[in-house]
Amino acid sequence: MVAKKQQNTHTSIINTTISLYINKMIKNWGVIGGIAAAIAAGVYVLWGPITERKKRKRGMAPGLLNLGNTCFLNSLLQGLAACPSFIRWLEKFAALPSIQSCKDNQLSTTLLQLLKALSSEEPGEDDVLDAGCLLDVLRLYRWHISSFEEQDAHELFHVLTSSLEEERDRQPKVTNLFDMHSLEKTMTCRSRAPLHPIPSPWKFQHPFHGRLTSNMFCKRCELQSPVRYDSFDSLSLSIPLPQWGRPISLDQCLQHFISSETIKEVECENCTKLQQATTINGPVVESQRTTFVKQLKLGKLPQCLCIHLQRLTWSSEGTPIKRQEHVQFAEYLSMDHYKHNTSTQRSQRLRCTAKSIKAESRDDSVEKPSHHNNNKPFSNGTCSSVLLHTSGVNPQLSLAYDYSSTEYLFQLTAVLVHHGDMHSGHFVTYRRSPSSSRSSSPFSCQWLWMSDDSVRKASLHEVLSSNAYMLFYERVRRLGLSLQSEQ
Repeated sequence: MVAKKQQNTHTSIINTTISLYINKMIKNWGVIGGIAAAIAAGVYVLWGPITERKKRKRGMAPGLLNLGNTCFLNSLLQGLAACPSFIRWLEKFAALPSIQSCKDNQLSTTLLQLLKALSSEEPGEDDVLDAGCLLDVLRLYRWHISSFEEQDAHELFHVLTSSLEEERDRQPKVTNLFDMHSLEKTMTCRSRAPLHPIPSPWKFQHPFHGRLTSNMFCKRCELQSPVRYDSFDSLSLSIPLPQWGRPISLDQCLQHFISSETIKEVECENCTKLQQATTINGPVVESQRTTFVKQLKLGKLPQCLCIHLQRLTWSSEGTPIKRQEHVQFAEYLSMDHYKHNTSTQRSQRLRCTAKSIKAESRDDSVEKPSHHNNNKPFSNGTCSSVLLHTSGVNPQLSLAYDYSSTEYLFQLTAVLVHHGDMHSGHFVTYRRSPSSSRSSSPFSCQWLWMSDDSVRKASLHEVLSSNAYMLFYERVRRLGLSLQSEQ
């Protein structure tokens, strides 16, 4: 009996020892597992999933990781990476000594590094990149952008351009002693007469910067107000309502944007003076109110043209609705018709306003505001020629468009598309693949479809058939039969 009790006690001690050892091992493995998980998470954040790190092929572009709901960021970066002039501007801007010496100027350098990586045609680089660093920099600029909330790509575009302008305006107004280029210009200006203003390198505009012109003239006395200039980074165009089942084109949106607007009951000082002059020694004439015509056009076209198609509308109940209509656009875009021209505008005014005071006062009671422009719109993609061929939406037509006399010609570089409704959706980008260093043209003929980290080739027909939300064009000039980016 005693021997059996001793044996049970010994077995109990052994079981307790084994149990303690197992618990200790479990705790150690838990610590090791936690450390391993932390390391894996750090590697994922810095470099993305290791299983997807593979080499990309020549002619393709890297994709971008979706960090939650960052397709709006990824699609915009892919679009900007397809604009060579913008990347060249960033290189010049980031190379300024005042930018390099200031630690607060992180946006231009961070954006440049990302866009250069996305526009590199050299194989062997990673096929998936992480753009989270750009969101971190924008937060330093007081922009609170969450990677887990759905955002708008067009709004982010204005955040980037305004932040770059803020970075530019922070530069010192005195030439840096190490900025030899500016110092040489200073010495040259001081040694010659007459003196001219010294260009300020910190004030040069980014290639998306343009200017709108607006002016008003009285339909009675034909007095024209001074032209007013306003800056823009993108053209936000409303989509006109379709008529009789006809397709909507980008030209119609542009024509609607610059269409003249009739404004009634505007006080005209000149008409008041003219009326007062006709009443000799008579009572003081009341202020004359007449009808004015307001005209909007493009005073300065940018090198890189960003067009935003407004797809938000409102129902009769006041709820937001997304417009799903396809807006036709072409690979090449002529902007000559929408450019402000002083002589053309004067002849327009004379044709539109040759009315007497009596005739206008009789018509004012029945006239309605007009959005009609008497000029015939330039129809991009409807003139036949043999100069430039583009496949267009219907390749069977085999149309070639005549741009031989076009002064302001733009070539399509990227298209941003939003899939979904006003409450949720997904952004994708069609863009040109990185151009080869051996090519004389900065634009590749190969198109790519980019959806975060997914990349595939696409045809021009697929691009032109998409429901565009944002369009990126770059101004080109003709050299013989080829098109090259205009510096």
